[in-house]
Amino acid sequence: MTALLLRFAGPLQSWGTASRFSRRETGRVPSKSGVIGLLAAADGRRRVDSIADLVDLRVGVRVEQPGRIERDFQTARSRDGSESMPLSYRFYLSDAVFLVAVEGEESLLTGLRDALRRPAFPLALGRRSCPPVGKLEHGLHPGTAEQVLTEAPWMASKRTVAGTRTRSVTLDLVVDCAPDAVGADLVRDQPVTFDPANRSYAWRSVVRRPVTVPNPSWTTPPAQAAHDPMDLLEPQR
Repeated sequence: MTALLLRFAGPLQSWGTASRFSRRETGRVPSKSGVIGLLAAADGRRRVDSIADLVDLRVGVRVEQPGRIERDFQTARSRDGSESMPLSYRFYLSDAVFLVAVEGEESLLTGLRDALRRPAFPLALGRRSCPPVGKLEHGLHPGTAEQVLTEAPWMASKRTVAGTRTRSVTLDLVVDCAPDAVGADLVRDQPVTFDPANRSYAWRSVVRRPVTVPNPSWTTPPAQAAHDPMDLLEPQR
């Protein structure tokens, strides 16, 4: 198996899986529908085009930097000002960073990798107002999504990495799994079609577990000379 490694970083991200009416929530990790949508946009597919070859890709996410939830209160009126639109709340993840591994056939992933380097449509981290920042595509790697995310170096922001004073860090990992896997959870973010006239999503199973990776900024503290208890005594006069 082969996995395409992606890094999702930006001022804002929003991964809605349970948005209803005027309240637009965000999940704490990228949704599979959001990942597939980004890949489809890079590949030049319109919303009415088939995504049958993409929905079978296995997706894993590692939380490099969880960020924090931000709420945006929005109001709107018609152009002539005569009509008010419904008030709405929109939620975002601020300053979050994720590693995403997309597992599948190498030929398909190679085409998607090339598309990400020269995307046909603008890319977004969940919503159009959330463009990615920094290098998005980090190459093809042999192995499953779990293996690639377990072995990949920690890719949080430079400030976060430099400010962490531990030899290693423990990160959350969320990955597709079989329905009967131990600890499996159901989430409704498996895209069926993005067609605006018939947009629909199915359930998928995921498993969550921690993974520990080295801290690349860790340096061994300098050795200190042995302490002599006699140094605490006051000198005799």
